[in-house]
Amino acid sequence: MSDRTQYFLKTRRLGFRLWTEADLDLARGLWGNVEITGLIGGPFSEEQIKERLASEISTMRTHQVQYWPIFYLSNGEHVGCCGLRPYRLEDRVYEIGVHLRPSYQRQGLALEACRPVITFAFDKIDATALFAGHHPMNESSRRLLQKLGFEYTHDEYYPPTRLHHPSYLLTRTEWMSDR
Repeated sequence: MSDRTQYFLKTRRLGFRLWTEADLDLARGLWGNVEITGLIGGPFSEEQIKERLASEISTMRTHQVQYWPIFYLSNGEHVGCCGLRPYRLEDRVYEIGVHLRPSYQRQGLALEACRPVITFAFDKIDATALFAGHHPMNESSRRLLQKLGFEYTHDEYYPPTRLHHPSYLLTRTEWMSDR
């Protein structure tokens, strides 16, 4: 369970907060699960999970973004994570990503989580565009990105899977025109 007072961003069903060093069990449940990470190079070892958590915390300190942990507002249950990471900072382009625990998939939560993150990117950190990619076999991610207004741009090599992943971009102008 999460302390509901620490949510800096909320949707109808979800609350976002920052990762802390005390969240190792949450990180294990997320990035140690092959159903969640199988298409992004996982499951990850205990050491990789610790490194991932430390990286998220460091990215927040350095760039004021991370793949924030998200929780159900109704009961505080950990749903997964959704957020941003630097992609091409010189152009103010950030990568958006979402990872949901299996029991929370197919409920519209990824779409619900991504929308305020996109707004945050364009309104709070002045991003010019958002990048996203997905495993070639991940149709759910492809559909999600299309619903959000992302446009396919190219296939990009992703070292953890050793595959070229379909890649997309959403510009501030496109997002604002759809609002």
